[in-house]
Amino acid sequence: MERRRSSVKSIKGDFKRGNWASKTEFLLSCMGYAIGIGNVWRFPYLCYRNGGGAFLVPYLIMLFLCGIPLFFMETSLGQFSGTGCITLFKIAPLFKGAGFAIVIVNFMCTVYYIVIIAYPILFMANCFQGKLPWADCNNDWNTEHCLQISTGDLTANVTSELFNITQNSQWKTPSDEYFHNKILQISSGIDEVGSIVWPLFLCDFIAWTVVYLCIMNGVHSVGKVVYFTATFPFVILFVLLIRGVTLPGAWDGISFYIYPQWSRLGNLKVWTDAAVQIFFSLGPGWGGIINMASYNEFRNNSKGDAILVPILNSATSIFAGFVVFSILGFMAHKTGLPVSTVATGGPGLAFVTYPEAITMLPWSNFWAVMFFFMLFLLGLDTCFVQIEAIISSVIDEYPFLHNHKKVVTLGACVAMFLCSTIFITNGGMYLLQLFDWYAASISVILICLVEVLIVAYTYGSVNFIRDIEFMLQKKVNWWWKWCWKFITPAILTFIFIATIAFNTTVTYNGFIYPDWAVAIGWCTCGVSIICIPIYMGYHLLYNETGDCIDRIQSSIKPSPEWGPASDIYRKEWNNIIVYDKAEELRRTLPENGDHLHEEFVKLCNNSNTLG
Repeated sequence: MERRRSSVKSIKGDFKRGNWASKTEFLLSCMGYAIGIGNVWRFPYLCYRNGGGAFLVPYLIMLFLCGIPLFFMETSLGQFSGTGCITLFKIAPLFKGAGFAIVIVNFMCTVYYIVIIAYPILFMANCFQGKLPWADCNNDWNTEHCLQISTGDLTANVTSELFNITQNSQWKTPSDEYFHNKILQISSGIDEVGSIVWPLFLCDFIAWTVVYLCIMNGVHSVGKVVYFTATFPFVILFVLLIRGVTLPGAWDGISFYIYPQWSRLGNLKVWTDAAVQIFFSLGPGWGGIINMASYNEFRNNSKGDAILVPILNSATSIFAGFVVFSILGFMAHKTGLPVSTVATGGPGLAFVTYPEAITMLPWSNFWAVMFFFMLFLLGLDTCFVQIEAIISSVIDEYPFLHNHKKVVTLGACVAMFLCSTIFITNGGMYLLQLFDWYAASISVILICLVEVLIVAYTYGSVNFIRDIEFMLQKKVNWWWKWCWKFITPAILTFIFIATIAFNTTVTYNGFIYPDWAVAIGWCTCGVSIICIPIYMGYHLLYNETGDCIDRIQSSIKPSPEWGPASDIYRKEWNNIIVYDKAEELRRTLPENGDHLHEEFVKLCNNSNTLG
């Protein structure tokens, strides 16, 4: 059976994609990508909610059994092939639809994610006044439900209702009303989209302009920008920690954050949260890791990088928890509220609770600017990688676009900016929450599971380890093979099932989404997933010959274009493959198997045979 050659021209030899100027640029880009807003507004709350210090047990177990193996797998795939996340699937052409799914997921999520980093811009712009605008209830956007809690004069029934952004509450803090009534100018529900909020429109435009200027030259410009954007948030976090731990009540908050509740380890939901947090925090399955690694030097030590970055990411999450809960402890001390009442996660922590706590600090304007600038930088790095993953994947798939990369980048940014305007309307936050809830939650896990199954079974873990050893020029421990074949796929399957099983109805600020909105949410998830079976059908029908079994068997084998992008390394790699096949054939030769011996000699002399 003879396979049809793909009509898409191989990128090898057509152009030079370029490389990072140094290993530091790659590591900083990975750090900026993995360490995002979720490290600040999600992990600390998950840790406190799931047993405090005890939560670190399942969290670290999932890090070493799932997070690091996935990170090593994706960095190795990208670095070995030197291609983006569509052309990567030359390793198993039948699953190329997963590459298109990655691009669609990144497009949808970047469109709304950059709106989230537009919020800090507007917050910062309003921090240069005599007092912070959310410091009290004496503003035209405040309602009769506004209650200034910094006085500490609270009744028991008020205390029980404050700081719950997911349910109806009689009372609202000044920061809550500032965010929803002033910043968002929010409508009553998703069915009331309203008009564009023009201050947010301007901030969204600024955010997209900054992103384009930083990525318009690809890794050459991103690699320089991340020296600042990936490191300065650590400086701000450290400064905020020093300030936080010196405040009265700070250690009450910290002890509340890390106090271990060992009994919680028997709860399946705790292990699910740990696995999901590791998975979405590191970002496998999004194509960003693969794309960044594709610009590495071929002999770069991807294993060391894959261990360092996830550990640093997890350490940053834990560190951010001390920063957040030291301030929340001070807030509880100042108001008389228990820490459990003020502790929350998600946008409510970043744009409601933490700003409220900042108003109680001396020099509150300074600390507010520092905090929101940190959020902006954390989100910016993630956007860099997601957009670059889209652009590089498309250009690698259609090489004629390479000489027009700046135009392609500008076109992509303009298109996503126009799409993002729906999220800066009066009803935009409801739409943003809907997309965030559904668009990537299941599809990214499925994409990652497809990648692992390809590496472990269709391509083969033995072949993959052979490629890594050739690339790194050193042996790979048996542990990685066991992870990719058994442990990591099992955990990913667990995450996939648990994500569906524990999925709850989407809500925002007390608003329960109607059925039609939930249906749209599932559609945002399905539009990427459906790429996988659709492309399978297309490929089997048009790109293969023979009966059904022959077509499937052929389509899960690597295409002739698979291998190192460099001609020099490809030739060396081909020789290793030929030698391995020749050795395997020699072991099967009977004593008088002349016809097999002739095939063996022919195979040894053909250095370009991929088999």
